[in-house]
Amino acid sequence: MKISTKGRYALRMLVDLAEHQGDGYIALKDIAERQAVSKKYLEQIVPVLNKSSILGTNRGFQGGYRLNRAPESITVGEVLRLTEGNMAPIKCIETDGYIDCERSEGCPTLFVWQGLKKVIDDYLDSITLRDIINKKIESYSNDYII
Repeated sequence: MKISTKGRYALRMLVDLAEHQGDGYIALKDIAERQAVSKKYLEQIVPVLNKSSILGTNRGFQGGYRLNRAPESITVGEVLRLTEGNMAPIKCIETDGYIDCERSEGCPTLFVWQGLKKVIDDYLDSITLRDIINKKIESYSNDYII
């Protein structure tokens, strides 16, 4: 399983919005500049995030984007499932609760893939945008220069 640039950039965009949430609506060009990401690419990601309850938009002068929810309520898993789809490591377990494989009843390795999916989901759902910001702040505060 690989996370595409779409998933990575969406996460970076949302972390940026979380870091600047006190600034009101943020222009996409400002996010693109700070994150060193193409504005055009972010424009392709916005519709996916708009379909969820995560992103708020405002058009016109002073328009832009902001988080609709607190950073501590948005998980990495939620963002990646929006942008990447299911995080299953193999196709036959992509649909929750349904095994899409004619060999599943006798498959000796099915439990391995189900366990891996659970570990991935649990891990990604345990990290919030707030956690990412806190980790970033922590890493900067440990950077002493004498």
